[in-house]
Order: sequence, then C-alpha cells, then structure tokens
Amino acid sequence: MDLSFLAAAGHAFVTLMDPFRMLMLCAGVFLGLILGIIPGIGGLAGMSLLLPFTYTMDHYAAFALLLGMLAVGNTSDTIPAVLFGVPGSAGAQATVMDGNPMAKRGEAGRALSAAYTASLVGGVIGAFILALAIPVLRPVMLYVGSPELLGFSVLGIAMVAVLSGKAPLRGIVAAGLGIMLSMIGADSQTGTLRYTMDTFYLWEGLPLVPLVLGLYALPEVADLAIKRMAISDELKYDVRSGMVLGLKDALKNWWLVVRGAGVGAGIGAIPGLGSSILDWLAYAWAAQTIKDSSKTFGKGDVRGVIAPESANNASTAGALVPTIAFGVPGSGTMAILLSVFLIHGLVPGPEMLSKNLDVTYSMVWSIAIANFIGAGVCFMFSGQLAKLATLRYTLIHAFSSLSLRAPSRPRATGAISTRCSVLPWSDGS
Repeated sequence: MDLSFLAAAGHAFVTLMDPFRMLMLCAGVFLGLILGIIPGIGGLAGMSLLLPFTYTMDHYAAFALLLGMLAVGNTSDTIPAVLFGVPGSAGAQATVMDGNPMAKRGEAGRALSAAYTASLVGGVIGAFILALAIPVLRPVMLYVGSPELLGFSVLGIAMVAVLSGKAPLRGIVAAGLGIMLSMIGADSQTGTLRYTMDTFYLWEGLPLVPLVLGLYALPEVADLAIKRMAISDELKYDVRSGMVLGLKDALKNWWLVVRGAGVGAGIGAIPGLGSSILDWLAYAWAAQTIKDSSKTFGKGDVRGVIAPESANNASTAGALVPTIAFGVPGSGTMAILLSVFLIHGLVPGPEMLSKNLDVTYSMVWSIAIANFIGAGVCFMFSGQLAKLATLRYTLIHAFSSLSLRAPSRPRATGAISTRCSVLPWSDGS
C-alpha cells in the first residue's frame, strides 16, 4: 500500500489531538448521546441544529463535532428503545423487538450492555472498512467521469422511488422537486441566472441554514410542542444489573457482531438506504441464520439486540464512502454533511482522496474515537442518561428553539461557496 496513506492517517490523528478539536469531538459525542435518547431530535434534526455552529470552525473541528454527534446517536437511542419501548431514532426500531421484552423481565442492564458493546465494535469495524476503502477508491476515481456520476445520480433518484413504498411516483416527484430547488441561482459554468425571480437574494441559491433548519429541525420542535408531554412518566428498570453479562453475550456472539457491522457498512454505502432499513435487514438476517430463532426472537433474545445495533453504528462509516468519493450522500444525514463540504470550500471526489486526504482520514479517526467515548459514557451513566427521557417537554423545546435561533455567519467571499444543494449530486459543479 502507498505509504502516503499511512502518512496522511498519522498526520490526521496528530491534528485531531489538538485540545480544541478534541473538545469539539467530545461536545459532539455528548450532544449525540442526549439527542439520541430523545425521540424526534436525532440524526437529521441534530445535524441541522449543529450546522450553524460549524461556520467559524476549521475543517477538522467541524467534522469532529458533526461526526462525533452522528457516530454515537445510534448508541444512545438504544436506551429509550430498551427501557420504554420507544426507539430514540428510526435506526432503533428493530432493537425494540427483543430489547424491551428483556427489560420487562428485569434484564435491562444485560440488553443495554450487549447493545453498547455491539455498537462499539460495529462502529470501529465500520471506520476500519472506510480506512481500507480510501486507498482502493483513489485509482477508481481516475475512471469516473460525467457518465458515471450521472449513473450514481439516477441510482440515488431510483432509491427515492423504491423507498416510497406503494407510491413510487410520489417519490420521483419529490426527488424532481429537490433537483429544481437545487438549480436556483447562478449556474457555476455559464453564470446564467436560473429561477431567481429577479431577486438578488437568490443569486447564490437558497440559503443553506434556513432551508435545512426549516426542513428538518422546525417540524420536530413543533411536534414536541404539540404533544406537550414527556417521553415516559417514570424510569421503571434498574439498568446497572447485568452489565457484565451483556458484555459477555456480545463477546460470545462476536461473529454475529462482525456480520452485522459488515451489513451496516456495505448496505450503508448504497445511496438512499439509511439506518431505518439497515437494522431490519441485520435483524432479519440474524433471525434467518440462527438456529431455532423463531422460538426466541421477539421474546427477549439478546442476539436480536446485538445484530441491529452493530449494523447501525457501522452504517455511518459506510455512508461516508459515496459521500466523500463521489459527492453522492449515502443517507439523509450525509446530505447535510455534504453541505458542510461546500461551506468549507471542500469538493467531494478526487480532491478528498489526494489533496485533502488528511481531512478524510480525520473523519475516520473521529468516528472511531467517538464510538469509544460514547460507549464508555453509556456504560458508566446509563441510569442517569435514561432519566433524560422523563424531562418535561418545555425543557427540550427550549433547547431546540435556542438552536434554531443560532446566528449565522456573514456571507462567505472568495472561493468558498454557500450555495445550497438539496440533492448534492446536482450542485452544478
């Protein structure tokens, strides 16, 4: 293997060890743990809320904050899924099937410990797969031109139609609307103004921060205000007992953890497929390959917790592969992360695998380190973190509203573009 990759990885690690960048990584992990526990404010909404705060940061700190939050969101969302039967995010739906029955019979600590261990190992394996994919992708990028990028774009739009269930035409229409919105502004090649309606405000396209916050964050905040209730009235289960037993369960089923991580990283790299599908795929595969699973799955089998949790955390690294290499987001959260590339003047594609290789490897390190920190915090403070689900809705709503009112940075000048791209593969570059 080319030693330049090892040098870039080493330089990225040393750069990430800067106190401020590590502080941002830890802050992202802390926020990710909290947002993962509270159903409705995680993933897309969490990325949207943090986006304005990255404007004044350098590349490493910005990606450390966002990836730190994203990497552990699928770890902490296990807490409400197991204790209350309410998934903290769409990626924890399958965990409820066996996690909540285990909690009801007094094995909450065992289920949570097994989930944390599987999430940690899955996240690290996913980061390792991403690190190995980078040297392979660089020669591949030399053969990728406009026809291939068009093919990826068609694949992404087709995935939107497939995931629309019984209304594929509705999905195609929504994707087409996204393409039309991304075309607003001046064409980067010819300077032609498109759909600006003679308004100077739209010359650079739709403003990124108001659009993202309006699409993802505002509906979640409004939903919290409408429900006017806490997620759960009381914390019924002791989560401290059984922690060691759950750790042993995950280590005993190590091959199931590795398989789940492989599913998460592989399927996560396909544009349009998110953790909400991955966890069910991993759960179904485990149910089909484990002997006599029909008698235990859905009734409190710890293996039904391990499989989806390992896949969820590995999906973050998998979704980064097409995002970095081709500018095609592997998931909805990656679409927001792709906008951060544009904000900081980074162009996904060959430059991320050559000129900005150290930035790419800093993302790998951010995911791996965040998984260690997140799993450690969950092991130590599961009982206290679970109490966040009993907070009054007014406290959660106040936090979200504060993020929505975060001031944006003045318009950038020079080569850095704040051009909005609802569908990032149609950014006109």
